Formats: sequence, C-alpha cells, structure tokens
Amino acid sequence: MNYWLLKSEPDVYSIDDLIQEGEGVWDGVRNYQARNNLRAMLPGDLALFYHSNIGMEVVGMVEISTAAFADPTTEDDRWSAVGVKPVRKFKKPVPLKVLKSDPYFEDLTLVKHSRLSVMPVTKAHFDAILALSEA
Repeated sequence: MNYWLLKSEPDVYSIDDLIQEGEGVWDGVRNYQARNNLRAMLPGDLALFYHSNIGMEVVGMVEISTAAFADPTTEDDRWSAVGVKPVRKFKKPVPLKVLKSDPYFEDLTLVKHSRLSVMPVTKAHFDAILALSEA
C-alpha cells in the first residue's frame, strides 16, 4: 500500500463535497510530477485530503478507488485522473503551520514543495498526521 496527499481548494472541491458524492474523480491536474503520482496510485492506497489556499490544513482521509484513467476534463491524453472515496473527515484538522513548526515533518513534501498538488507521503508521516488529527 502507498500513501499520498491530495490538495484541493475547498471552495472548488472540499472534503464535504466528496463525502456528499460518496465517490469522486480526482481530475484537473496539470503538472507532470503530480500526474505521474496519480498514475502510480493503486486501488486501496490511502491519501490525506488537504484544503489549500483556504484553511491550509489536512482535513481528512480518502481511499483511491480506481487506478489512473484518462482525465475526463480534457481531450489531451497526457493527463490522468483517479477515483477517490472518503474514509473520514478529521474532527481536528491538522494545519500546515503545525507541520512546518515540527522538525519531524521537515522532509514532508508538503513542507518542502508546497505547490505540488499530488504527492507521496511516507507511512510514518501519514500515521503521525493521523495521530495529530486525533490529539
């Protein structure tokens, strides 16, 4: 199993939107590194859902439900999407400022390359963020 972090602006697509849908499509990614990360995802992988720009916090966990397929938002076959389904919304979101202030997370991609919208996360970092959401 692999672990990921997916970023979305909550006024465009939020954790609540995904929960309401029950299952969604993670599409619209137009960065090659992020696209390659989408293509590496497998059904059953877990991802943290991060609200960017507004909130700037990890707000929940999702499961990859469908491996990469052609992004339905474009006819350009260079881009991919994956299916996602909600696992849970965090009762206590984990703000980016908390992660940046903790030396344990200094090599977390979200801290080092905060502009990337789809990124891998180590199991150790994934578990530590889950623990912070429950603290």
